[in-house]
Amino acid sequence: MQSELRLAGLAVPAPRPANSRIVCRRVRSASERADHLAIRHRIFVDEQGVFSQSDLDAHDREDSTIALLGYSDGSVAGTVRLFLLDPETGHWQGDRLAVLAPYRTLGVGGPLVRCAVATAAALGGRTMTAHIQPANVTFFRRLGWTTVGTTEIYAGLAHQPMGIVLPSQSKGMATVLRLEDGINARGP
Repeated sequence: MQSELRLAGLAVPAPRPANSRIVCRRVRSASERADHLAIRHRIFVDEQGVFSQSDLDAHDREDSTIALLGYSDGSVAGTVRLFLLDPETGHWQGDRLAVLAPYRTLGVGGPLVRCAVATAAALGGRTMTAHIQPANVTFFRRLGWTTVGTTEIYAGLAHQPMGIVLPSQSKGMATVLRLEDGINARGP
């Protein structure tokens, strides 16, 4: 019998070890939003203890905040959100990247970050920043991000501000469509 994870009251099959099919896309329904929030709670409250009871904030109440989900072989595996900081300059913030532990070595995180970058670009954005936990700085550098300033305290923990120049609107849209269609991820 295949082992399962429990997420938002649903059984989620455990991941296959290699060559998973990864799909990343915007949240489309109330149940997908529940998955988005449940993953964040599991990672930032239960697992990492960054927040004591909830990681929800004012951005979660804004209709303009975009939540993305990452799927591995059809099973929800991770999430990220993004929101516009400055409409005049096209500056976006990526935030709350969270991948469930069993999927972290299956290549879900990179496509989620690329989907956030591409989504902001497709919407006319020009730059994106994020607060990155020090252990993840190298991961983000591999995805084209650069450090911006020095380490600072964010949500009570040390984080490195990082940024990226977004691709053109057409390249962003092409990437969004490719990730919605699905890509083959690397194995562990």
